[in-house]
Amino acid sequence: MPTTNQSAQSELDDRLNQALRLTAGQVSIATGGGAVLVYSQSDPEGSRTRLRAAAGFRTPDEARETAAAIDTLVAAATETTEAQQQRVPTPLAERLAGATVHALPLFARERFVGVLVVIPKAELHPETDATFSTLRWTTGSLIDYRRLESQQQTLVAETEKQLEAADEQSDELLKLSEELFAQDIELRRNNEKLGKIEKLKNDFIEKMSRELRTPLNSIIEATITVLASEAGTMSESSQQSLRGALDEGTAFQRTLQNILDLWRIKQDEFPLEIHEFSVSDLIDETIFSVHEALDGKPVLIDKDIASPLPKLRGDLAKINQILFLLLDNAAKFTEQGEIKIGARYHSETLTCWVDDTGIGICPDDQANIWSEFYQVDDRASDKYRGAGLGLTLVHDLLTLLEGESTLTSEAGVGTRIEFSIPIART
Repeated sequence: MPTTNQSAQSELDDRLNQALRLTAGQVSIATGGGAVLVYSQSDPEGSRTRLRAAAGFRTPDEARETAAAIDTLVAAATETTEAQQQRVPTPLAERLAGATVHALPLFARERFVGVLVVIPKAELHPETDATFSTLRWTTGSLIDYRRLESQQQTLVAETEKQLEAADEQSDELLKLSEELFAQDIELRRNNEKLGKIEKLKNDFIEKMSRELRTPLNSIIEATITVLASEAGTMSESSQQSLRGALDEGTAFQRTLQNILDLWRIKQDEFPLEIHEFSVSDLIDETIFSVHEALDGKPVLIDKDIASPLPKLRGDLAKINQILFLLLDNAAKFTEQGEIKIGARYHSETLTCWVDDTGIGICPDDQANIWSEFYQVDDRASDKYRGAGLGLTLVHDLLTLLEGESTLTSEAGVGTRIEFSIPIART
């Protein structure tokens, strides 16, 4: 069964052939009863043509014989797209009254579409030029009309397919839009929940700051007062108990302060406070603050400053906090040997380092030591006390000060942490 498109093409071909036969007849009449052949392109490039209609011949065989005899003439008109003519071949001259064959190229919208072959019974008169010009235009338009109508039907069919595909895509797009809208609503709900959770967390930290720090400070102050004023009347065991309680309270106070400082940095509520300070004095104060963490261990803390440093202007409190955290961490993990804390100043950059002979860190753990609550060995938490926040706070404070840090360590040998921050001299 032929398809709808094939039926439409066949109908177009029938209409074209009928119109071309009519045109050929009109040309025959215009030439005084001469014979006429109409050729149209047989391929898109126009390199070949095929016979489509004929008039003025006694039989179809006569038309086919004539077409074969003038094939070279038609090919020349097709190739050059210019008018060609030749004498009627001798075998056909007796049958055809005319003496000359005219091959006239046909155009439609300045495009070559075929050849009109005219074999008049007599020589053509100049007044027939206008008639031939009209017939050539009409014939070329008929040939081109078939091609245009075929293209139009093809485009209509393609457009219908595209419209169907567009409808399917529109349905799919509508479905995706509905799903996206539903996800957007869910995301908004989740964001609202996250906002509430964040607010609860912030409220908790503020409440912890108020509810824990105040009584903790009072306990520490009271313990210090008792040890200072009642030491002569207390037994040694009582004094040791109070000192132990004081150490526990101070360690807890430091952990609490670290948590609060980390939270303030993340909330962008830890502004810079610029002061003039001496690096050498700052290191001395840091060493003095850490001596208690050694707890009688055979460890020497040495200050390593090769040359005098100038007075600098920077955030004294934060630099002091970084140095204390690094030195306290070194003292905690060094059982014997030496800890060096040093500094140098060059090109408006302050570089400080802490170098110890402690337990060291294996390569697999070095990338994680800046993470919150991370400890190299959970089993060592009983021996080396701490919440694992010190180096995290160091990292965040250096980020706040636009500084950088490097770590060099070997398990069983020791660790060196060095940091640099941009800072101006006075």
